Order: sequence, then C-alpha cells, then structure tokens
Amino acid sequence: MEKLSFVNDRQEKIADILCKKGFSYNYVCKLLRNKDVKIDDIRTKDNVVVEKGSNVAVFYEKGALSQGYEIVFQDNNIIVLDKKTGIEVEGVDGLEGRISGAMAVHRLDRNTEGLMVMAKNKVTKEIFLNAFKKHAITKKYIAEVVGATDFDGKIYKAYLGKDSETSLVRVYANAGRGREEIKTGFKTIKSNPTSSIVECDLLTGKTHQIRAHLAYLGHPIIGDGKYGKNEDNKKFKKKTQQLYCTFLKLDGLSGELEYLNNKTFTKKPEWLK
Repeated sequence: MEKLSFVNDRQEKIADILCKKGFSYNYVCKLLRNKDVKIDDIRTKDNVVVEKGSNVAVFYEKGALSQGYEIVFQDNNIIVLDKKTGIEVEGVDGLEGRISGAMAVHRLDRNTEGLMVMAKNKVTKEIFLNAFKKHAITKKYIAEVVGATDFDGKIYKAYLGKDSETSLVRVYANAGRGREEIKTGFKTIKSNPTSSIVECDLLTGKTHQIRAHLAYLGHPIIGDGKYGKNEDNKKFKKKTQQLYCTFLKLDGLSGELEYLNNKTFTKKPEWLK
C-alpha cells in the first residue's frame, strides 16, 4: 500500500478533496468503504466535511493515484492534454498546479473530461486568449443524455442568465436583462428510448452552456448533479456528468504561433469506446 499525507487547505468534503488529489470518484468511494482514510488520526467511512488545517492520510493501492491528465501533444509553446474528471483547471491542486509552468487558456468544468490547451509562456497565452475571444478555435463535445433524441446538427439559440446565489445558470427562450445569447449545435450520434449519444458544437462559450442548454431542451446530461435529475443519475449509476471535449481545431493564431493554425486533435472518452 502507498500513503499520501497532507494538511487540508480549505473546508470541503473528503470525497471532493481526494478527487482533486487525483483519485477517481469510484476509487474514493472504495477508500471510504474500507476506512482507508484518516482525518486527524481518526479513520472515516463517511463523506465528511474536513476543516481547513486538518491532517489527512490516505492508504491506497499503487497506481490508483492519477495525475489527472494525459498529454496528447506538446512543443515549445503549448501542451494539449486529456483532462480527467474530478480535476480543476486552476489552483494548487488543479492542472496549473500540477504541470510546472503551464497556464490555462480556456476552461473545462471540474467534472468535464477531454481535450484542452495550456500555454507554456505568456506570449502564447495572450495569443490563445485572443483566438478564443474571437471564437476562432473550434471545440466539439460528446455527451450521453437522458431520453431519445433526433438532433440533426441544427444550431439552437437561446439566452443564458447567471444566478449568483446558486452558482447555476438558467436558459431562456427570450432575451432579457442580464441574459446573454448562446448558440449550440446538437447532432445525435446514436439513440435508444432511454439514452442518446449527442455531439455538441460549442459556438459560444458561456458558463455551463452545454449542460444547461441540453437540460433546457429536455435531455439533461447523465450524471449531471446540477442540471440533471437525481432519479435519472441513480438509474444510470453515474455520479459525474458524461460530457467530454472530443475535438479541437486550432485557428486564428497569429505571429509565432501561425504554424499551429488548422491543427486538429481528436479523442474519444473511455465510456464511448
């Protein structure tokens, strides 16, 4: 058995803390069942809240602790990686803290997996931020959603508003104060009466856009604890959303990064293979 010891740096549930450290959610559940987690020298089997400053010790099998990412491509300027679920992009425990010198140029939600780009220097970061701002970089996602769908690639338009009190967003049919227009393309890859695999073309990159938009259309992503239904997630036995960034096409890059224009990256999630 291996041992990981650390001092907790903020109040949070133990499962969330261990996922950020690089354990999969399913493996965290196993650790707790086996009482392989100690908080201030007391073993626990429950997903308790850990106070800031508490000492945590985890006894785990060799190979169970993941980096939280897999490098797909890198050169002197960028890293393209496959981010795993349960990993934040920012922060000490996030990708920026785990990969020395790497800076995020866009975001994936903590429980969203897939392809993303990180910059190795400040010039690269600024060029990429400008390209994303102009929507020059193409991102496509794969999602497993509740119910049968017949999306044919049409672009769906709606309006998204943020609720600061709940940290959620809501999608509306009409424009209104504080609402921003969103555009998402949806195409059904395969479908059955209970679930469907949908390709999502993100044309505007707003907070939780794909998750909220699909829920608004009546097909929440399976495993989505914020925009889905608990009964659906229990039925499919999923605790994290089945959403994966499967395709990246780089474009709109200027200066010394022009060589990366039209470069594409494609990867499929494990649950689709």
